Amino acid sequence: MEIRNFQLDTEWNIIHYPERPQGFGILIIGDERHFVDEHTSYWLQNEGKYNLLKSLQNAGYTLFYSNLYGRNWGSGKAVKLAKRLYEHMMRSEILNSKIHIIAEGMGALVALKLLNELEESVRSVVLINPILSLQQHLELEKDRKFFYKKLVHELSVSYEYDTERIVEELAQVDAPSPSLSTKSPMKIVHILADSRAYKQSYILNQLSVKWEEEKVPVSLCFMLPEKRQQMDNQIIHFFKSHEKIL
Repeated sequence: MEIRNFQLDTEWNIIHYPERPQGFGILIIGDERHFVDEHTSYWLQNEGKYNLLKSLQNAGYTLFYSNLYGRNWGSGKAVKLAKRLYEHMMRSEILNSKIHIIAEGMGALVALKLLNELEESVRSVVLINPILSLQQHLELEKDRKFFYKKLVHELSVSYEYDTERIVEELAQVDAPSPSLSTKSPMKIVHILADSRAYKQSYILNQLSVKWEEEKVPVSLCFMLPEKRQQMDNQIIHFFKSHEKIL
């Protein structure tokens, strides 16, 4: 697997090159476990993620992603760096200017904001178990006091507010019901791994009614953990279906 590590700002980034490139790129935006350093990344170390990388490479995709300041929780500086990474790729690599995006968990917060910046340059988007609203995520974590306190601390660091003010500040800027792009086709894959995932699936079903009314091009796919291996082919099929117009 040919890869290249490089820095933008203070953050490490990786490009994975396919053996037989077909000219399309995929920006990957990871969840809170995601990391990239000068040698490796979470997606290289995690078996499931590594298998997805290989499947996408075998399909001819050039893959790229950044550390994005670690647990950024959709902060403005993470969105700016993701945009810089896209611009760097367009300058340095031979790729179609319209990219695909895969975002997981927390990474969906960056992806949705990035769509506002790069809407004409995004071909399609896949969100895996996405966090779509920080307000909703904070509500889900309230019952788990240790994790809630940890989350509030991480949010205060990412958004540069005091821990006493961060929840109130987010309530003013973060919509509890996210608006999705009406231009970029989107697929949401939600893996029903535990009771929290089932709670989130209920929220997604409610949101899907709103999105349908708004004519947002989004499809939902609920998946049991034992069927997870089917996800790779579903993602590739979805991307291929949006490559007919260059």
